[in-house]
Amino acid sequence: MNRILDKIGSPADLKKLKKRELSKLAKEIRALIIEVVSKSGGHLSSNLGVVDLTIALHYVFDAPRDKIIWDVGHQCYPHKILTGRKEKFRNLRQYQGLCGFPSREESEYDVYNTGHASTALSAALGMAVARNKKKEDYQVVAVVGDGSLTGGVAWEALNQIGHHREKVIMVLNYNEMSISYNVGAMSKYLSYIVTGQHYLRIKDHVKSILKSIPAVGWPMIKVARAMEEAIKKIFFPGLVFEELGVRYVGPVQGHSLGSLIEVFEDAKAYNGPVLIHCVTQKGKGYLPAKKNPEKFHSASPFDIQSGKPVSTDERPTYSSIFGRTMIKIAKEDERVVAITAAMPDGTGLKSFAQQYPERFFDVGIAEQHAVDFATGLALSGYKPVVAIYSTFLQRAYDQLYHDVSLMDIPVVFALDRAGVVPDDGPTHQGVNDIIYLRHMPNMIVMAPKDENELQHMIKSAFSYSHPSAVRFPKGKATGLSMDEVLKEIPLGQSELLKEGQDLLIAFGSMVYPCLETARRLEKEGINLAVLNARFAKPLDAEMILRYAQPGRMIITAEEGVTVGGFGSAVRELLDKEKRFSLRFKCIGLPLDVYPMGKVDRIKKQCLLDEEGLVQQIREFYEETR
Repeated sequence: MNRILDKIGSPADLKKLKKRELSKLAKEIRALIIEVVSKSGGHLSSNLGVVDLTIALHYVFDAPRDKIIWDVGHQCYPHKILTGRKEKFRNLRQYQGLCGFPSREESEYDVYNTGHASTALSAALGMAVARNKKKEDYQVVAVVGDGSLTGGVAWEALNQIGHHREKVIMVLNYNEMSISYNVGAMSKYLSYIVTGQHYLRIKDHVKSILKSIPAVGWPMIKVARAMEEAIKKIFFPGLVFEELGVRYVGPVQGHSLGSLIEVFEDAKAYNGPVLIHCVTQKGKGYLPAKKNPEKFHSASPFDIQSGKPVSTDERPTYSSIFGRTMIKIAKEDERVVAITAAMPDGTGLKSFAQQYPERFFDVGIAEQHAVDFATGLALSGYKPVVAIYSTFLQRAYDQLYHDVSLMDIPVVFALDRAGVVPDDGPTHQGVNDIIYLRHMPNMIVMAPKDENELQHMIKSAFSYSHPSAVRFPKGKATGLSMDEVLKEIPLGQSELLKEGQDLLIAFGSMVYPCLETARRLEKEGINLAVLNARFAKPLDAEMILRYAQPGRMIITAEEGVTVGGFGSAVRELLDKEKRFSLRFKCIGLPLDVYPMGKVDRIKKQCLLDEEGLVQQIREFYEETR
């Protein structure tokens, strides 16, 4: 079978195709994405939705000379396929394979790394200003999802773009979703602009009729366009962008290659900022993803025919355990409310939202707002839980410090995806939260050894009357039996799991690997007590200092960066208490950019698996005894 895709090695090859061939190319790209993602997992529904849009962009613009920035970056698969990475695409999200997000280190066509949302417009304006200052001539295009417009930084950028009036082309990819369905006034506003897609269908239908009329068809289309623009000025709600100083074009049918190419060509000729409002559909071309775009936002490997996951592991995830715990606590206390930033499903709160819709708040991709919104609720007598991925919460660093910690407001933070995260690459590695939370005044930092302890920690966090953070990993929990009654863990109290002469202190996910490591080393004559720290702040100083005797060995282990992390906290305690004459080692992750790959592989590479722990402790023991 002759595939058009086989002829495409770069965007230059794409431009050689006849326009009628582009639709067939789109089908072939969708088929390749479905095939690869069904095996590797990945962001499926969003990428299927932007295939036509991506083809049109590369057909009209001249990348990499023209700069195309993808925001959010998880919709870049078609872009990668068209820019010389088709053969490598089968290694998507694999160790040393293609990253699932734009990567400047990977290709000259990826001009900006965007693993998180709302940043592309600011970067695009910077590039446009630099271009003009250098008197260079190229286009700057930012493809922005409608969910990204809930982020404040996107509106800060729009404000400045309208003020500077630099030539920037903004493609607003409207599909009603970020990870979950979009929320808020901006989403409703964009929906109002689109009004279903009836407007688009009527527009395209009328256009096709006019084209069929010999001699007068095209002139009538031009007149219709002029009338459309005039009507927009008076009636059309896209006027808000015009008032910001940005020319608004749309809505445009995002799966009509002819319309997209035509609009992009017009935008190239316009000497100023322009926003093109494209309407696309997540999951287009694959019925299961079209019917359930949330499920296929970030899909695990699945059977193409049925759309069902391949995995048969029925253990619950840590996220689902967190969600169940929230429902249990909310039944007992009507003041408990839950807040998330565009990820009710990913954080396990979807069931909570269904059971307590009036006590659930999805603020969209707006982490800073989520944190400050929680402070207002807490100061008014409610008990808010902010559930956000570890790497996303760092976007609200100032709010954590200035608005929560300094005022000592009792907000509970549930940090999903803490520690090493599989497949998504450097931007999603939750390895820094211990660092950025530990130095916050009044902040309590916890990590459970398993899902049973997780539910008790969430319960306990409400009783401490201080800001509290509970970090837990992505993926399946241990599968152990759960206590029916939730218990409160005394603040700062650790748990001694094994007696011994020297001390191995494990934090969170490192507890069970450390316990098994200690059992193995005991056979070699290395006698280690194992302490489940539970808290990185406050530390159980009494228990730690009991073992901090001259000549003794104290080792810490954490699934986080060691610079300023949990081990640093223990070292600071020992120094403060002048316990200098002991042997101390901190085990964890180095300060680095972490590779993409499965959790087990990354941990093994960083010597954080069981074999690596045994090796590190054995070597340290031999070197220092």
